Order: sequence, then structure tokens, then C-alpha cells
Amino acid sequence: MTTSDDVRAIALSLPETTEKTAWSMPTFRVAGKMFATLPEDETSMAVRCPKEERDELVLAEPEKFWIASHEASFAWVRVRLAAVDDKDELRDILVDSWQQAAPPRLLEERAGKARR
Repeated sequence: MTTSDDVRAIALSLPETTEKTAWSMPTFRVAGKMFATLPEDETSMAVRCPKEERDELVLAEPEKFWIASHEASFAWVRVRLAAVDDKDELRDILVDSWQQAAPPRLLEERAGKARR
């Protein structure tokens, strides 16, 4: 089972990520743009996700993903931490969200390092 501590450690390991409290919850940002939050009691997280993909995720794995009613018109999805398979899956989810918020220069730097 993954935890909020795992979310925090992985998120903060991503380039230029900072943690900031907003709306009384931890949020994670890259270059000032939010890409993840730990809402409520930190048993779930919210991440960026294109609406088309989000709907498919929720249909495919409703025990893991859902859409909070107040986020329905935004490109975000909730993830139940207890349902995430392992830290590798958690990292994949967070990296995908980070990439949606990161500026092009960071994406280029990350791609360059991956090719080496």
C-alpha cells in the first residue's frame, strides 16, 4: 500500500517541485503550476489528467480512480492510495501529472537525461 509519505517523497524528487499548503492541504507544484494535491485525510491524491483519459481510467478501475464532484469540469482525477499497486505505479502517475504541468525546458531536460 502506498501512503501520503510516498506521494510527498516521489513528488518532491521531481525537478523543481515544491510543496505548498493551499485550501488547507498539501499541494505539489512545478514552476508554480500545481500537479498534485493530498486532500482530506491524505488517503487519496488528486492529479492532472486529460478528461478523455480520466473517464477511461475511472471506468476501467473505479476502485482506484474517481472524479470528485467539484473537480468534474477540470482535468483532474482522484487516486485512492490504498488501491495503487506499488511505488512504481505511484511514481508513474505522479510523473505523468508533473509532465502536464512542467514547462517545456524541464521536459526537454528530462528527455535529454533519459536518452543518456
